Order: sequence, then structure tokens, then C-alpha cells
Amino acid sequence: MQITEPTGVRETTTAGGTMTTLASPALGSTELSMWRVLIPAGASGPNHAIDREQIWTVVSGAITVTAGGTAARVATGATVVLPAGELRQVTTDEQAEALVCMAVGGTASLADGQTGIPIPWAA
Repeated sequence: MQITEPTGVRETTTAGGTMTTLASPALGSTELSMWRVLIPAGASGPNHAIDREQIWTVVSGAITVTAGGTAARVATGATVVLPAGELRQVTTDEQAEALVCMAVGGTASLADGQTGIPIPWAA
């Protein structure tokens, strides 16, 4: 059994938000990574793809997810499943918080062609 305390030592901040690692290989998980993302009002993440399926559950506020050319508002309590390899972008007009999980070992690719980008909060 592995217990991770919410100490903030595994926080990564980007223009799109602050990710706090809750489970990952570095914290004892072998199959899944999970993190909390705090997204400030007006934030916009990059247009990118992840090579693993991701599941996002919004725990406060609302986000807009554009994936596969379709935009959808995802409000508190709702969950969105994002397929592996599909270009996506997360934006919000208000502060929001979500829990995200995926299989370990995922990498990101940007719309500009950069590939194999590590995801530090999932490692």
C-alpha cells in the first residue's frame, strides 16, 4: 500500500494550470497516474495530443474541452474521456479544478509537430 499526502512537493505549474501528482511511478504506482489540476480563470492549455486515454472529472467550476474538432463545456461533477492520440485543448473562463488519470508512460505531442514530450506530473 502507498499513501501520498497532499504536501505540494509534486506540483508543476504551466500556463495552463498547476498539476499536483497524486499517483505515478515516482510515488509507487505501476499502472496508473493521477493528478489534480487547478486551472485559473482565463487559462488555455496548449493544443496537443496524449498517447494514452485520459479521464477528466471536474470537481469545481467548468472547463471547455475541444477534442476531435468538437468543443464541449464540462461542468462540476461531469467526466470526459479523451481518446489517445486525439488533438485536444482545455480552456476555462472561471477557476476550475479537475482530477485526471491515465495509464503510466504517456507522452504529449504538440500541434506544431513536437513529439515524445514527457508529462512530468504523470511520471
